Amino acid sequence: MSVKEGINIKEGWNSRFYEDFKIGDIYPHPLGRTVTKTDNIYMTLLTQNTNPIHFDDHFSKETEFGKPLVDSTFTVALVTGQSVTDISQNAMANLGWDEIRLPNPVFEGDTIYSYSKVLEKRESKSRPNVGIVKVKTCGYNQRGEVVITYKRNFMIYKKDHAPKKGHPLLEKVLENEEA
Repeated sequence: MSVKEGINIKEGWNSRFYEDFKIGDIYPHPLGRTVTKTDNIYMTLLTQNTNPIHFDDHFSKETEFGKPLVDSTFTVALVTGQSVTDISQNAMANLGWDEIRLPNPVFEGDTIYSYSKVLEKRESKSRPNVGIVKVKTCGYNQRGEVVITYKRNFMIYKKDHAPKKGHPLLEKVLENEEA
């Protein structure tokens, strides 16, 4: 990029590529997320989940939990999303989730954190530009209770084979910027 002298553009985090993964590595995902009542209601509506334990406070008070449970599909989506910046931002395709377990409930107001551990990696037999990585991801709450675990497989680009990312107009904007 040839822009005005004195401007030093630093690349941001571009996540990992196939070559960066090593079996046994653990990636703590950087962002926690507090689950709100609105999150729970939206997900329940989006998925057409009609179980009142997710959206009926009066009904939920009569259950052993005494309050609404967070829709488990939200938990899967949240923890998967938390992992993207570290493990699958450069993925070509998600191949699937296996062994999803929900050992403890998630409630509105819980903050969820997560990490992933690399279990396997191999070259793709059909696509020389990607590899296949298998991870185990674990989500836990602010009390350190595990609320979800699963294994996930995805195809991920090799370093020199990923589609180009970036800001194609940034050079033009910076060249026209007033000092």
